[in-house]
Amino acid sequence: MDSTSPEKIGLSTATIVGMNAMIGAGIFVAPAALASNVGPAGILTYAFVILAVWCIGLSISRLAQLYPEEGSFYIYAKQWGGHILGLLAAGAYFLGLLIAMGLLAQKAGAYLYEAFPFFSENIYGLGLLLFLTVLNMLGVTMSELGQTILIICTVFPLLSTIVMCFSHANLNNLIPFMPYGFTNVLSATRAVIFGFFGFECAASLFRIVDNPKRNVPKALTYGIMLVGLLYLLFVTSLVLSVPTSFFADSTLSVTKILKNVFPNQTWLITLIHLSILSAIIGTIHSMIWSASELLLSYASKFKNNNVKQLLRSGTLNDTSAVFLVGFGIFSSYIGLKNQDLFFSITAIAIIFAFVSSMITLLTLKSEWQSKHNIITLIGMATAFVIFGFALQGVFLSIA
Repeated sequence: MDSTSPEKIGLSTATIVGMNAMIGAGIFVAPAALASNVGPAGILTYAFVILAVWCIGLSISRLAQLYPEEGSFYIYAKQWGGHILGLLAAGAYFLGLLIAMGLLAQKAGAYLYEAFPFFSENIYGLGLLLFLTVLNMLGVTMSELGQTILIICTVFPLLSTIVMCFSHANLNNLIPFMPYGFTNVLSATRAVIFGFFGFECAASLFRIVDNPKRNVPKALTYGIMLVGLLYLLFVTSLVLSVPTSFFADSTLSVTKILKNVFPNQTWLITLIHLSILSAIIGTIHSMIWSASELLLSYASKFKNNNVKQLLRSGTLNDTSAVFLVGFGIFSSYIGLKNQDLFFSITAIAIIFAFVSSMITLLTLKSEWQSKHNIITLIGMATAFVIFGFALQGVFLSIA
């Protein structure tokens, strides 16, 4: 990749990158945890998170239109909080991505081991992380091709699962609908939203998106619409076709549960398992790419002379940024083991970046006059709910 003249990507590729960044392990891990702790009302958890992500996404999209500059969260938060808050918002977002990718690398190792039990989960996870880091260091062209292939491999098996499950839907599986109470419906949002993080990555790719003022907001909107619908259909189909008792063990993978419900659909279950691997690979691949772009943008905002010299000399460039991101994910991989702690810390860090940025819209008279801030306020309210339960998750994990 040439740091001075990066190859531009269009609206379709930016949308695909955002979709690949969202469609990850969260959609396959969360349903089992929801069914065992929330029940069929987990559908409401997803609906709430989709509303939150939609409103937050529209707000981020609006910010991208108003401030079409490289820097995304730094630029947005800086408008009302100054340079320091801008650095904190961008840094929190970057940290959240690294932690999230550490969990996905662990999940990748587990799913690879289940499919090919020749090496340990750690060897698979670390090997995949190394491979994807090197792949991103090869350049944008290969990344575009990889993103397109992976999104196809992910979406089609998911659609097959939805059709299979809806064909065996039983409304009796909805009873009792909310056995653990409404509080659990909301507390589960910290895990569910994990599957949506990445929708905003198109804004992080501002430097390499063609006609970014027009295409970045569109990529955000299209990605959220498509993935939100896919998620809701997927979770609803599982709830309607799988009795709650099958989710008693929240650590079971979706594919193992489906094997118990559909013993004659082995070939399709295998395809689903491969789609999970494809989804995880696509997510890690997308986020290494966009996080490296974000790191370069983030570094350019520092006023420290040493950081400026690294940029001027070319020591910190596209290739070295990808390497640093890969190392950061590796650190998260080996440093954290508790799944709920992964979910909670990621939610806290990234939602802080979202809210810090969205406050800027509240300071603009034109946004109140156009009534765009109605969406902003709804997005902030839902974000605070998720943030609060994420904090609770950290305390419970540490206690």
